[in-house]
Parts: sequence; structure tokens; C-alpha cells
Amino acid sequence: MNTRIYVLKFPKEVIDQPIISNLVKKYDLEFNILKATILLQQEGVMVLEFLGHKANVKKGIAYLNEMGVTVKSMAGNIHRDDEKCYQCGACTGICPTGALSLHRPDMAVLFDEAKCTACGLCVPVCPARAMEVSLNGNVDLAA
Repeated sequence: MNTRIYVLKFPKEVIDQPIISNLVKKYDLEFNILKATILLQQEGVMVLEFLGHKANVKKGIAYLNEMGVTVKSMAGNIHRDDEKCYQCGACTGICPTGALSLHRPDMAVLFDEAKCTACGLCVPVCPARAMEVSLNGNVDLAA
């Protein structure tokens, strides 16, 4: 399963279309709405976290583009500066995907980049400021 966060901008011409429900029905995607501003006769903006198989996410994004929706990836890369990190574990309690975890019995903080969605929740809770996020621009369909 693939999890990514995207910013969707809807042109006012498609605001009344069932675009998001089609992502569920046609492309078998699950989503969490993280933020939304949708008003009639105005451009709409949504921040969604998609969960689904990589191929379905690609197809869903292609569908959104066909509908005139601009899609940008919020996900980028999370980097941990191992020089700064003093293994306190504060980040492990906030990480929603389990990308940051404690290894017992030595209590080392492990970072599994494959599980990371670059949500950035770990960045502000890190007292050492060892976690950094870099955002991508446009969505990369190959990702």
C-alpha cells in the first residue's frame, strides 16, 4: 500500500462534480481529508492523504488531471541528521506510519524511509531539530 499527501486545486467549473467519490469507486483509493476549502463558483483546494496501491494512485492522479484538477505532492523527503539526533525517541510517539520506531533493548531510534510519507509531524517535536522535510513541487507519477 502507498500513502502520499497531495494538494488538489479544483477549477470552479468542476466543483459540482463527484470527483473524490469517483476516486473511491473507480480507483479503489482511500483518503483522509486533511484540509478543504470548497465554495461554489470559486476555485477549491483540498489537502488529501491517499492510501492505495501505487498503480491505483497513479490512475487516480491521471483522472484528476483529466478533470482539470491540479495535483501537487506534499510529500517529499524526510531526512534525519544523525549528527544532531541524540536518540530521545520523541518522534516515535507522533509518527503515524511507524517509520520512526524504538528498537529494544538498546532504545535506538530507527528510521524506515520506505514507511515514511513525509507528513512532517516529526519535525516540530524533535528537540534536537534533527528531522528535516524537503517538499517536492509537482507530483511525480513515477514515484
